Amino acid sequence: MISITSAQLDAWLAVLIYPLARILAMLASAPVFGNKQVPARVKIGLSVLLAIIIAPTIGEMPPVAVGSPQGLLIMVQQIIIGITMGFSLRIIFTAVEMAGELIGLQMGLGFASFYDPMNASFTPIIARWLGMIAALAFLAMNGHLQILSALAESFRTLPIGSTMSGSGYDGVARWGGSIFAYALQISLPVLAALLITNIALAILTRAAPQLNLFAVGFPITLSIGFLVLSMSMPYFVPLLDRLVQEGLGAMSHIR
Repeated sequence: MISITSAQLDAWLAVLIYPLARILAMLASAPVFGNKQVPARVKIGLSVLLAIIIAPTIGEMPPVAVGSPQGLLIMVQQIIIGITMGFSLRIIFTAVEMAGELIGLQMGLGFASFYDPMNASFTPIIARWLGMIAALAFLAMNGHLQILSALAESFRTLPIGSTMSGSGYDGVARWGGSIFAYALQISLPVLAALLITNIALAILTRAAPQLNLFAVGFPITLSIGFLVLSMSMPYFVPLLDRLVQEGLGAMSHIR
């Protein structure tokens, strides 16, 4: 007759539950994986599969029962670590969408918006379009595989049972503060072209007061915005690749 002690059962559960908490939190907050359009069953199933694959490579677990107060504290720590890792890459897509909002407002498309199921809010059409381009480029450059690789590596750099240091939180905060700079870098070519266009229209209106600025300016601004946006697209993917690499670097420096 096979007998299983409570200590053995706790050890078996710890091998699976603790990694699962970090993996599930990371996938729920990471871009593409954390999209609300991805069914919850898919996220949970993928998390369980990854936990089963990664568990044998983790090593020794803390000798703490999963249901004990110390075990619950460890689980909360893993959830915080996973959310922080996913947040490090979600910032990139937030910067892209913010750049799209800036471009849309300057082009006069602030009224044109779509419902964004990821953020549960209405997003300008340019921001939604740039977000879709960023997601497709992210998949094309195997960003989803790089996320999983960084996740597996995190169990070595930040083992289960250890807590994030103050420098880790500070690094994530600094990386989050760079969202405005990256959004400005992405939108700067279009914003500069639209600024020059508006100055030219202002001079034209001053020279010809009878000119209807609203009838002439909106089509010109819209055309110039789309033209410069299409011309800047070849430079968008290399910039996104650099941002993804910096985001992965921020994930790997979480300690």
